[in-house]
Amino acid sequence: MTLGRVNPKFRLEDQGIDGLESVHYNLIEPALIEAALKNGEGALGRGGAFLVSTGKFTGRSPKDKHVVATDSVKDTIWWDNNAAMSPEGFDALYDDMREHMKGGTYYVQDLVGGADPAHAIKVRMVTELAWHGLFIRHLLRRPEREALDNFVADFTVINCPSFQADPAKHDCRSETVIAMNFDRKIILIGGTEYAGENKKSVFSLLNYLLPEKDVMPMHCSANHAKGNPVDTAIFFGLSGTGKTTLSADPDRTLIGDDEHGWSDRGTFNFEGGCYAKTINLDPEAEPEIYATTSKFGTVIENMVYDEETKELDFDDDSLTANMRCAYPLEYISNASETAVGGHPKNIIMLTCDAFGVLPPIARLTPAQAMYHFLSGFTSKVAGTERGITEPEPTFSTCFGAPFMPRRPEVYGNLLRAKIAKHGATCWLVNTGWTGGAYGTGSRMPIKATRALLTAALDGSLGDVKFRTDANFGFEVPVDAPGVPTVLLDPRRTWDKPDSYDRQAAKLVKMFAENFEQYLPHIDEDVKAAAIG
Repeated sequence: MTLGRVNPKFRLEDQGIDGLESVHYNLIEPALIEAALKNGEGALGRGGAFLVSTGKFTGRSPKDKHVVATDSVKDTIWWDNNAAMSPEGFDALYDDMREHMKGGTYYVQDLVGGADPAHAIKVRMVTELAWHGLFIRHLLRRPEREALDNFVADFTVINCPSFQADPAKHDCRSETVIAMNFDRKIILIGGTEYAGENKKSVFSLLNYLLPEKDVMPMHCSANHAKGNPVDTAIFFGLSGTGKTTLSADPDRTLIGDDEHGWSDRGTFNFEGGCYAKTINLDPEAEPEIYATTSKFGTVIENMVYDEETKELDFDDDSLTANMRCAYPLEYISNASETAVGGHPKNIIMLTCDAFGVLPPIARLTPAQAMYHFLSGFTSKVAGTERGITEPEPTFSTCFGAPFMPRRPEVYGNLLRAKIAKHGATCWLVNTGWTGGAYGTGSRMPIKATRALLTAALDGSLGDVKFRTDANFGFEVPVDAPGVPTVLLDPRRTWDKPDSYDRQAAKLVKMFAENFEQYLPHIDEDVKAAAIG
C-alpha cells in the first residue's frame, strides 16, 4: 500500500525495495507524529513536542561506520579513519536488510542536503521509525510539495534499527552498522535508534563529494550581520564547545548551527534545522533554543520528564549527557530565510580547554589556523567517563574526524586556500576553564566570551594591543571592552603561576605529539606554526 505524495516513477519498488506492507511517502509533521504515537514510538510533550528514548544507543557509533572499498574510491578514502567494507559484504548486507524489511511499514522523506542549488544533493530517507522521518524532515531541507512529483534521489539512505548485521557475513565490526557505498549511491544503517546517524551519514557523504567541486564542507555553525550577509562568521567546534549557543546571537542572523559549505559563491547551510544539546539548557542564557523544547514537532531525544505533567528535566543526565532537541530552523526568530551568506569575514575555532591553559581568545595567522584546524583540540573532563581522573585531551581533526572520508590535509588545504583568497581573520576561542584546570578553576564566563566575540566580529578587537603567547605563539589581546584584563592572561588567573607553567608545558607536548602525524603532508609555513 502506497500513501502520500511521491514521484510515481520513483517509488521504492522502482529501486528494488519491494514486499513491504505499506509505505508512507513524504508525510508532513502532524501525520508523522500521529503515526509515531500510534506505533508507540514515544509520547506527546508540552506544546506538541515529541518525546523519545533511543534505547541502548544515545550517541553515534563511529567505530561501526564503514565505507565500501570500491575501485572508484579506494585511493581517496582516509582508511586510517574509515573502516573498509568489501563490495561483497555490502551486497549481502543490502540483500539481507531488504529481506528483513518485507512485510513492514516504512516512512520515506525525499529531501535535499544544501541550501545552494549549485551544490545540493537530493536524498531519499527510508526509515523504519516514523519519528526518524520527523527528525530528518527537520534536519535536512524540505523541497516544495510540487517538486516531489518529479523527485529522483541522488543517494538513498535506509535506516532499519531492528535489523542486526552479521559481522562475518557482512564484513563489518558488530551487529550495528553504517555502510556507505558511493558506487551504488546507498547508505545503510542498522542496529541503532540514535537519530543523529541519519544526518551525519549525509554530512559524511557531502564531505566526500564537495571537495571535488572545490567546495569546503565544514562542521561549523554560521551567522551574519543583520541585513549584511557579506559580514559572515563561521564557528568550528566539537560537541560541547558552544557552536549552537554562540552562533544563535540575537543581534546577528543565524545561517545554521552545525554543517555548512564554502563555495566560490559564499557560505551555505547543508541543513534545514538544528540539533541542539539540552543538558543544563538555560532559559535566560539561551531563550530561543529553550523555547523550541515546547514547540510543535520538536523532537526531544533522551530527556527525563515527568510522566504526568511532561515537564522536562534539563539537569537529569541519567539517560545520557547527550540529550538533544531537533527542530526546524524557522523556530529560531533570527534565522536566515535563505540559509546562505557571504565568504566568511571571521573564522572562529572553538575549544573547551579543561586544562585551564588557553586564553579566552587569540588571533591566528593563516598557517596557525591550519595547524589548529588539523589539530581539532578540545578536552574531556574528570568524571565524565569512568577512569578519567584528570583532563584528557581530544584531538578530532578538522573539528569532526568521524565524518571525514578524505585525508585531513584535503580539507585543511581547501580551508587555507579560501582564507588566502578571501582574507578571513581567524580566531581561537576557549570556552573551557580559567583560573585552574577542571576541578579547581571555573568555567569561562559566557558573558566574557560573548563580549570578546562581539568585539572580534565588529572589528573593534583588531584595534587593541596584542601580545605573543609564550606557549602557542598566537596573538592574545592585552585588553578588550567589557572583559577583565586578568582573564585575558590565563597565567595570572592561577593562584600558583608555576602550576600553570607545568600544565601549559604538558598541553604543548600533547599538541606536538598529536601533530606529528601531519608533518609529512603539510607545507613549511604550517610546520613553522606547529608548537612544541
